[in-house]
Amino acid sequence: MGDELIHDSEAGIERLLEIMRRLRDPETGCPWDIEQTFETIAPYTIEEAYEVADTIERQDWGELEGELGDLLLQSVYHTAIGEEAGHFSFQSVVRNISDKMVARHPHVFGDENRDKSAEQQTRDWEAIKAAERAGKTQSGTLDGVAIGLPALLRALKLQKRAARVGFDWPSTDEVIDKIVEESRELVEARDTLTQTEVEEEFGDLLFVMANLGRHLGLDPEAALRAANAKFTRRFEGVEAKLAAMGKTPTDSDLAEMDALWDEVKAEARGRGEVLK
Repeated sequence: MGDELIHDSEAGIERLLEIMRRLRDPETGCPWDIEQTFETIAPYTIEEAYEVADTIERQDWGELEGELGDLLLQSVYHTAIGEEAGHFSFQSVVRNISDKMVARHPHVFGDENRDKSAEQQTRDWEAIKAAERAGKTQSGTLDGVAIGLPALLRALKLQKRAARVGFDWPSTDEVIDKIVEESRELVEARDTLTQTEVEEEFGDLLFVMANLGRHLGLDPEAALRAANAKFTRRFEGVEAKLAAMGKTPTDSDLAEMDALWDEVKAEARGRGEVLK
């Protein structure tokens, strides 16, 4: 039965579950797969999620199919480990998320009115999540914001939670004033304090910058990804111009590369490039 299922390309999720069971079999499985734990697999899970985001950013839909499969494998991996330890099973995980989605969408699966704005639906969603946290004895406002999130994303989530209970600046003006204050403190720390204290002040500045993004209705992570992509394109443009001169960046200097950077930037603007 096992081999027949494993080689049945139309078997769907049951085939993948059986593949994982065989890989983790203590007698006949793969030694590497058998040794893995929640902790050792977690970094791969994060990596695969970022690779999904990367293919979406590049709009590479053919590659996205494979990356989504890699991400699905991570869920199967964790549930296999959980099942072996008696914590849960794949079916209980599926049941849990299905129940959660039904409970969080009473306007679709219940008798609530669907005629709501996206903003009202977001507020309702957060109210339902707050009630769920209360049921888990998570009484603190910031309880449940995962520590393992990327720092920028966690900063945004912490700020949103605090804002829901009124701990927030009323407008962007106060946030910008705080950025000026934190920038001044960072300069002072650089000149007079230890490296640890400089790092703390730098972190404070990054935290407030994330808050400014939230106040502007922007996703700081998406904004930084776009900036990274823009820098990559423009620096590659500098390298291309140097190559046309028979040079590499190591053969150049800052003044020359800065001038070429301005040329690349002007050309990009001429093509209508703004953020992308």
